[in-house]
Amino acid sequence: MATAVHAIASGPRLPPAAFASLSAATRKLRLASTAASTMDAASASSSDAKKTTTVFVAGSTGGTGKRVVEKLLERGFGVVAGTTDVGRARGSLPQDPNLQLVRADVTEGVDKLVEAIRGVDAVVCATGFRRSFDPFAPWKVDNFGTVNVVEACRKAGISRFVLISSILVNGAAMGQFLNPAYIVLNLFGLVLVAKLQAEKHIRSSGINYTIIRPGGLTEQPPTGNIVMQPEDTLYEGSISRQQVAEVAVEALLCPEASSYKVVEIVTRADAPNRPLMDLFASVKQN
Repeated sequence: MATAVHAIASGPRLPPAAFASLSAATRKLRLASTAASTMDAASASSSDAKKTTTVFVAGSTGGTGKRVVEKLLERGFGVVAGTTDVGRARGSLPQDPNLQLVRADVTEGVDKLVEAIRGVDAVVCATGFRRSFDPFAPWKVDNFGTVNVVEACRKAGISRFVLISSILVNGAAMGQFLNPAYIVLNLFGLVLVAKLQAEKHIRSSGINYTIIRPGGLTEQPPTGNIVMQPEDTLYEGSISRQQVAEVAVEALLCPEASSYKVVEIVTRADAPNRPLMDLFASVKQN
């Protein structure tokens, strides 16, 4: 488990900013220790799960990110929730001793993100642009923002990264130019193209990644079982945000089956109910 502790030697007084950095690192150390104790108490069945005890979630107050935070806490992880509005996060995320809120804006560059994520074991990126009058918002968040998070991980020595992306990001190569979903989504600043470019950066970065491409996201409770396919396979279908969060957390719990893979997920009423680890194992990466 990776942690970051700054030692204070006798000598000149440290500036206030240094004490702030020390305080943040100490809080993360305590959070990791508490999470490890929680997971031990729960007798987690997977030894790999114990190796990852503290997770940073980018986009933690979004529709999917919030559910990722909740699922991680349910499984005994310590969570560092990154948000652009800490006050809003306090009102929307669970009150839990294993949860720490930090301000983190993926569009503000790598160095600030390094301070937010330092000391965690893995990162789940569940960011997504918010509709606005800024035509470049999709690229600022879904491309450059994701790249910033990846580079911050590399700089902070964090090697495990899970991205929540979307099906049809490679729709052009799949011959889906006329797919209504591909057309409509790309009306918003070519967001699918932005996501695809971010995925390409992740895959060439050397980081241990899992890229999850869900179908259309729904707020409703699950209505079917998860179907998981290799990249550039699914071009229609939907899935509840709750199930997407479950898949993201499972990717951390079974790295032997999920690492260095791009998977696409939807739900279908007639699909068999299979363990997520088996679904990950069934996908062979190209």
